Amino acid sequence: MNIKKKLKAIYALWYREFKVFLREKSRVVSAVFLPLFWYFIFGGGIGSIGAVNSSVSGNYQHFIFPGFLAMTVIFTALFNGAYMIWDKKIDFLKEVLIAPPSRTTIFVGKMIGGMTDALMQAYILLFIGIFLGIPFTPRSILLSMVILAILAAGLVSIGLIIGSFMESPEGFGLISSFIIYPLFLLSGALYPLDKLPGWLKTLTRIDPVTYAVDALRHVIIGVSSMPLAFDVSVVIGFDIVLIVAGTWAFNRMKL
Repeated sequence: MNIKKKLKAIYALWYREFKVFLREKSRVVSAVFLPLFWYFIFGGGIGSIGAVNSSVSGNYQHFIFPGFLAMTVIFTALFNGAYMIWDKKIDFLKEVLIAPPSRTTIFVGKMIGGMTDALMQAYILLFIGIFLGIPFTPRSILLSMVILAILAAGLVSIGLIIGSFMESPEGFGLISSFIIYPLFLLSGALYPLDKLPGWLKTLTRIDPVTYAVDALRHVIIGVSSMPLAFDVSVVIGFDIVLIVAGTWAFNRMKL
């Protein structure tokens, strides 16, 4: 199959995912307003404690905003894998898998479609941040968009991997919940990483979302625990591993 046909197949899969996204506006509302709800509850509640504001060297709501950008991507990207299960139930996926495009091509098309869904919702929250007083600059907005895109690639891949092996939405929801909440709560989205106890610091360093949140925090408010280049390199490495695993999972998936 030549490159032009592969690109057409990827575009067709992306376009289908995009159309599904446009038809389900409730997904956008929930994915954007849930992080905003947490943002105001945590920012207003925990941020009212003086010791917290002093430990983060500034406004606590500004400090946690990058974490909620990542939260939007985590929830949207991983739950995108649930649509794999529905595609199996209505036999759409079977029709796609027996088509000429390779399963690697199919995986890439669905991954890019899932990334588009997640990023559109994260970018809406990014735009809302301007009105929340987040100290953005044109450079920080552009870099934030790039970092979120890099993060989304790996997280969508996780969702697709889970969806490729699961047969029921209930099973998918159970497994994904065990992944989503540790990824978010251990990422340092709600607290600084520098003063954590040793065991918790180890867990945060294992979490790939930690590096994305730290990178976002660096470009948005100028505060970070690790160098920006290191953070981005770790997230890219995470993407590569998950994309390879995702293509393997698709090639092993049964019709």
